[in-house]
Amino acid sequence: MKEIVFAGFGGQGVLTSGLLISQIAVHKGANATWIPSYGSAMRGGTANCTVKYGDGDIYNPSQEEPDVLLAMNVPSFNKFINMVKPGGTVIVNSDLVTCDLNVRDDVNIVKVPCSGMANEINHAKGANIIMAGAIVKVTGDFTEKEAINGMNDMFRKKGKEKFEEINTKAFKAGYNFL
Repeated sequence: MKEIVFAGFGGQGVLTSGLLISQIAVHKGANATWIPSYGSAMRGGTANCTVKYGDGDIYNPSQEEPDVLLAMNVPSFNKFINMVKPGGTVIVNSDLVTCDLNVRDDVNIVKVPCSGMANEINHAKGANIIMAGAIVKVTGDFTEKEAINGMNDMFRKKGKEKFEEINTKAFKAGYNFL
């Protein structure tokens, strides 16, 4: 069973990133849950979600002790860093999370400058997709091809197939960054 917490400001796409990873897991045949949590405002307020996936039953979908934390901003890093399982991984948007990251010596910190990377590939709203690629690489639970197929399937079902090429480019940028 894998548990991942995705956290950031509303509008950064953390809920979509979480949904994406859960759908990749389901696309591969795993069981998955996605529990979103919204702050006081959709865009600009805080947002986070918890994703759990694995081959077995998921008895408790709520946040417990995540294996991975995706922190897209400083408040999210500060709020969730102490929840991460010892030996877990914290992936930060290093363009925005500029605080001291050495608050725990029992977790792995991975810095991904996803905001800048999104601008470089002309996909300003693609930082969350870049981070999804990084998460897939870090966890090692899905191949790049499985993940891209699952991602594109999810967006096709939402009627957003026109973004398939740019989202694939963003996903690969995050996956290949690590």
